[in-house]
Amino acid sequence: MSTQSTAREVVVTGMGATTPLGGDVASTWAAALAGTSGARTMENDWAEKYEIPVSFAAQLAVPAVDVLPRPETKRMDPSAQYAIIATREAMADAGNPEVDPVRLGAVVSSGIGGIWTTLDAWDTLREKGARRVLPMTVPMLMPNSPTAYVGLEIGARAGAHALVSACASGAEAIGYAVEMIRSGRADVVVAGGTEATIHPMPIAAFAASRTLSTRNDDPAGASRPYDLGRDGFVIGEGAGIVVLESAEHAAARGARVHARISGVGLSSDGYHIPSPEPNGRGQTAAMRMALAEAGLTTRDVVHVNAHATSTVVGDLIEARGIREVMGADADQIALSATKSMTGHLLGGAGALETIFTVLALRERLAPPTINVTDPDPELVLDLVRDTPRALPEGQIAAINNSFGFGGHNVALAVTSA
Repeated sequence: MSTQSTAREVVVTGMGATTPLGGDVASTWAAALAGTSGARTMENDWAEKYEIPVSFAAQLAVPAVDVLPRPETKRMDPSAQYAIIATREAMADAGNPEVDPVRLGAVVSSGIGGIWTTLDAWDTLREKGARRVLPMTVPMLMPNSPTAYVGLEIGARAGAHALVSACASGAEAIGYAVEMIRSGRADVVVAGGTEATIHPMPIAAFAASRTLSTRNDDPAGASRPYDLGRDGFVIGEGAGIVVLESAEHAAARGARVHARISGVGLSSDGYHIPSPEPNGRGQTAAMRMALAEAGLTTRDVVHVNAHATSTVVGDLIEARGIREVMGADADQIALSATKSMTGHLLGGAGALETIFTVLALRERLAPPTINVTDPDPELVLDLVRDTPRALPEGQIAAINNSFGFGGHNVALAVTSA
């Protein structure tokens, strides 16, 4: 494996999650390896009441109200609740590192923010008047609310940031956290993404844009990246959080290292709001940047966790881009599309999929892609289908791709510890 000197090496020492597959990282990973779908019919009357053509989603496996005490849930939007749950697990997994608060940061993003709070407050205003609107409404709905609460939770004083780049937000948050450590501004940064948008209005809006699957009779089989029958993504919710440290700080305290975030690639399409640039130029630029920054060659990469949302056009643009970047080494790539199981967590997707990528390298197992019964003949890569696939021993690398409305592209290069 080639090497490149960077200001500071960044390692992952903690991981936390709450997802449609499980209430923590261990249960989520176990369900993913088993090829479990988190999508199911919602127990409400939204579809009938509002004439929404979609009646299913990938909701949390463990509701936040079952984890957090009521006083916390009352003052936090669900997006912040999910972030706090994942943060507490990640910090415990990292051994609750002792660090000077001025050397501790937080970067937690959401693609949409506190939409439950926003819409509930509007309903209250219309139905009950201004006096009944909660005084905590603005701190709850603001898009930086999750990172603000995480920053307070851990006592971060090196900075608490919230980058918003639609469905790339969680991955970009991790990339920004890497830069905070590399630049010397922080020794430890808690980073990731969260989203809580399973509400009738966002579902109706996504359905109106014809980006959601309408397989109401088969929710578990609805997210089917690269399948000829794919008809859109399944909306999901949850959070993924990682604890990042400089390698020196982690070594000094004897921390367990899960993997390294070795390269960050960022680009923008400058093309269209919902549609990716047809030739995938921005996506390939981000992947190449991540590899170059990490000092990796295409021979080092054995796994890609694809953005692959299960949309008709987007899946193949990314697949062709991966083959273009990897060239002759593309055939060694074990490609996974884990949104087939989790649904699309929007701003939380890139962070959860970074955790999946770290675990794939640590456990030497690429997670499966489910629901691909009729593979698209235009897929030009080796897709891991239905069951996990063993990855090579030794020093190996992987890429996690995340792309968002507006043409935001993020690629993270991850290397084994």
